Amino acid sequence: MATAQELMEAQFARFAALDPQLPHDQFVPSDAEPVAARTPEGYGVAGLVTHTSNPAGSARGLWQAGEAFELFPIVGEHPRSGLDALLGAWREWLAARDDPGSNSSAMVVWPSRDVQGTRALLDHGFLPLSVLAVRSPAPVADTELSGTVKVRRAGPADLDAVVELTLAELEYAALVGTATYRSDAAQLKRAAARVRLHSDDPVWLAEQDGTPVAVAECGWIDTGKSPRAYRLRPGSWAYVNCVSVHEKARGTGVGQQLMAVAHNEFVRRGVVGSFLYYNPPNPLSSVFWPRQGYRPLWTMWEVRPATALR
Repeated sequence: MATAQELMEAQFARFAALDPQLPHDQFVPSDAEPVAARTPEGYGVAGLVTHTSNPAGSARGLWQAGEAFELFPIVGEHPRSGLDALLGAWREWLAARDDPGSNSSAMVVWPSRDVQGTRALLDHGFLPLSVLAVRSPAPVADTELSGTVKVRRAGPADLDAVVELTLAELEYAALVGTATYRSDAAQLKRAAARVRLHSDDPVWLAEQDGTPVAVAECGWIDTGKSPRAYRLRPGSWAYVNCVSVHEKARGTGVGQQLMAVAHNEFVRRGVVGSFLYYNPPNPLSSVFWPRQGYRPLWTMWEVRPATALR
């Protein structure tokens, strides 16, 4: 029987062959509980389960369930049968614990190009609600729009406009993905925007006739310094936290012009790439982001509530 280390090495060798953009090292959570299973062919597989609570007032609760369980599979060279067996064992693991309630989720993050794993996840009731998508740095030709659309860096005086636009994006995202528009969303968004507008993280506004019609909240992250970036190759990255275009301005090219400014700044900064999260069920972002050069790297598969895992 293969050891956990051997399974991990085989799994990441397979990942590297599937997608050269995937990191070469396995992230192992320190505060996790083990789960083990065996495939019908007799191969042993394993996984690690983490549990995160997001109480009322938590910013993370805007995009994650109140009780979030995540499985980190270690299935070696057997993605379909290994995941199938492991997800069955995880279902039993969850059933043996207190019911986490309706505001809960079970999640697995798996390489987007691994369709063998995709089949197992679909069979167990998971939905591909979000993807981590990446883009190689490349300059973009400025796309000057007819009329008076201008893009500029936002500052502290733009707080109200930024909050209004990001809340509109959250409200829309809550219909098509993992986000939830909670009662304290406005306060949480305002607090986050205030910090961002006083930091080095760039926020751009697109204005039409002097009125803000779109926002792009971006930032910088170093994989060597941030635990958030373990699913990326080493280096300095730009990330796109939120892009929101006013409903009346959608389809006019404003979003493309806004991101052209952002992407050119990313090139000047010398990052190895940029990344973001979008929801595949979103009929706007699932079209817009591939056109801007982004492609899925990891897919976040979820079941809500957690007890709905098949």
